[in-house]
Parts: sequence; C-alpha cells; structure tokens
Amino acid sequence: MTNKRTLVIGGTGKTGRKVVERLSRLNRKVRVGSRNANPAFDWQESSTWTETLVGIDQVYITFQPDLAVPGALEAIEGLTREAKIAGVKKLVLLSGKGEREAELCEQVVINSGMDYTIIRASWFNQNFSESFFLDPIIAGHVALPQADVKVPYVDTDDIADVAVEALLDETHKGQIYELTGSRLLTFKEVIDEIARATGRTIDFTSITLGAYSKMLEEFGVPSDYRWLINYLFTEVLGDERNMVITHDIEKVLGRKPKKFSEYVEEVARSGVWNPEVEVGEET
Repeated sequence: MTNKRTLVIGGTGKTGRKVVERLSRLNRKVRVGSRNANPAFDWQESSTWTETLVGIDQVYITFQPDLAVPGALEAIEGLTREAKIAGVKKLVLLSGKGEREAELCEQVVINSGMDYTIIRASWFNQNFSESFFLDPIIAGHVALPQADVKVPYVDTDDIADVAVEALLDETHKGQIYELTGSRLLTFKEVIDEIARATGRTIDFTSITLGAYSKMLEEFGVPSDYRWLINYLFTEVLGDERNMVITHDIEKVLGRKPKKFSEYVEEVARSGVWNPEVEVGEET
C-alpha cells in the first residue's frame, strides 16, 4: 500500500495541491499533474497524458474549469482509456454535486473496469478567496444573481482529506460521496460574514442573471467561462436538491466539516480580502 504511486491531476489547484501536500507528509509517492510539471500534463494536449501515467497506480482527477463544460466528457473518456492501458488500478474523481453533465463523466469512471471513488462536492468556500468572487469582495461591491438561494459551501481542506482517505483506504472502493458544509448560506449572508470578519464595508446587490452575464462580457470574460457561470447559476444553484446538507464528511473522516466561520476567520487573518494599499499611501 505504501508503495503505490499517485498522480494528482490539477496538483497545483484548489484541492489538488492539498492532496499532494497530505500524501507527501505521509511519505507517499506523488506525481503532480500540471502544465508546469515534468513530465507535463495538459488537458488540452492528450499527447501529454501517456508519459504522465507511466508507473502510476492511482489517479486523483480534477478537470478544469468544470466537468460540465463541453469537451469534458471526451477528455475523461480519453484519460480513462489511457489510464487503463498504463495499468492504473484506481481512479478518484472530483465531481460537482447536482451537475447532470458531470454525472456522465462519473459513469465513464464507474464503468472503466478500474476501482473508483466519486467525490461530488458542493460549491467551495475558497470560491470567495481564490476564485471568481475574490475581486468584487476586495473592491467592496459584490453583485450576483440567485441572491436568495442557500448553498452548503464545503471547504477544500475537507475535500482533500476525503480524497486522501479514498486513495489510501480500500473500504471507499465503489463509493459515491456528496460533500457539503454544515450550514446553508445565501450570498448576502456570506458577504456580511466576510465584512464583519474583515471590519470592512462590503455592499451586496442582487441582480438578474442576464445583467450579470452582460457585466462579465463587459469585463472581457471569455464566452466559454460565461457559459459555465450561466450553467452553474441556473442548473446547479437553481436545483433544490443542492440546498441539502449531507453527512458524508463525517462518514468518511469521523468528524464534522470545517465550519464556514472558521474558513472566514482564517482568510481574514491572512489579509487576502483587504484592498491593496496604493503606493505612497500611509499604512
């Protein structure tokens, strides 16, 4: 078991880098799958997959930007074929909770003939500190659609811990886990909590999805990314099944999920949400 070599695709991303860190601390053999690694792994260049899979026993798979986007299914099908040819024995796939398109990718892994674990995660806490919500928070003006939808945000620390357990413990073979936090929060509640923790004034405005899409276009956001945002805000956030708290983190880890308030306190202490001080301005 300790000799198994793990490829972490997306090994520098939100969950992947934490999976790499955890496996490395346990002295497990880890290969980082990213464009800047050696050998390099690039989802857009299937010619890079074969070399990256050489000597690998198990793979943690994350797909950017999301398994729901066009082309993701074909990429997962191709990678799965390559992994089986390479002699990989186990796949752990990070999927999205409530994403029907992502479930098609899950079926590819499930029917691959290799051992598998599927991890369906709710929206990440870290979307507010490492992703598309960060800049508006720093600016102090957040405008989003679906203002009244409640989301059980999950922390990437918990996702990484579950992924490592799935990679190292055979009891998780053939399991599908749905990971959420322990609280349901609206966007306004999230922004209010961040504002309190940082001691800042951060305005929140509810807008239509059409207005939000137009705003993204005006800011030069690529069309494929705007498509994904539209999908997430309608198909995922609009599905009441995603407004449900699960207990799979407790089932796998034997502890409760990381509290959203703990996440907010940690990030607030780091200063990530503070506006940058202009050159020459007193601090």
